[in-house]
Amino acid sequence: MSRITTPFSHDSTAAEVIAGVDLTGRRAVVTGGASGIGVETARALASAGAEVTLAVRNTAAGERTAAGIIESTGNNHVFVAPIELADRASVRAFAASWTGPLHILVNNAGVMAEPLNRTPEGWEHQFATNHLGHFGLALGLYDALAAAGDARIVSVSSSAHLRSDIHFDDIHFEHRPYEAWAAYGQSKTANVLFAVEAAKRWASDGITANALMPGGIRTALQRHVENDLTPELRKVFDEFAWKTTEQGASTSVLLAASPLIDGVTGKYFEDNAEALPHADGRDGGVAEYALDPESATQLWDLSEKLLAG
Repeated sequence: MSRITTPFSHDSTAAEVIAGVDLTGRRAVVTGGASGIGVETARALASAGAEVTLAVRNTAAGERTAAGIIESTGNNHVFVAPIELADRASVRAFAASWTGPLHILVNNAGVMAEPLNRTPEGWEHQFATNHLGHFGLALGLYDALAAAGDARIVSVSSSAHLRSDIHFDDIHFEHRPYEAWAAYGQSKTANVLFAVEAAKRWASDGITANALMPGGIRTALQRHVENDLTPELRKVFDEFAWKTTEQGASTSVLLAASPLIDGVTGKYFEDNAEALPHADGRDGGVAEYALDPESATQLWDLSEKLLAG
């Protein structure tokens, strides 16, 4: 099968990707929609006429963001609902409160490279938030997604998935030294594997699932990182070709709404195209282990067991 490309690129913005797309009558949920690329993802979907719910931890920030999106788009169907992805009860409550079909689920929220933190269950917090929370949300909203008939799930991963495969023998760093970037990388690999397995399990329901690398964007996601940079890394950080948030949201919007991606599922995208396989000496691409179907099934089964416990 040939690699999927689009007319859009590294520099394209969410507004450019959504131009000409009509989402009237379609309903979307964007986790982490009150900050960073989540705001611009939600704004683009609303600008095309979708009803958009910002699923956020900080509802006050969410309400301010929603008001700004309504003002800039003229679409007053922008709502806010609370969710704490690392809290199973909160995720279940959000899913239980949803009524009617859901056409677009953008798993956008995340934490990055934070100091060791554990949930009450003892789960490593980045894995719990970035993967398990979104996994539980998708399962909880499955009936709504299936009811849409042609729903799309979009999972925001990262090139940091190249830092770590899933360590099934010690996912939660109970027996190995904790390393913040390895933990983050593992959670981002999980985002890709979720798309691989959801594509297989839910294709007959008309649900597609894809993952993406948005690119390097200066947002609050880096709050645990910037204070701990070595002088060498600080220079790299300061000279990096960062995307704007509008550019960073473009691939999320492509996968969420563009007719160019109709029927595409189980893929990993970057810069508005299907990623090439990662190769040593080249930035980006997708690791072979992140697309491994056996790992995807194993992770799904394990995740179900963890959330059921």
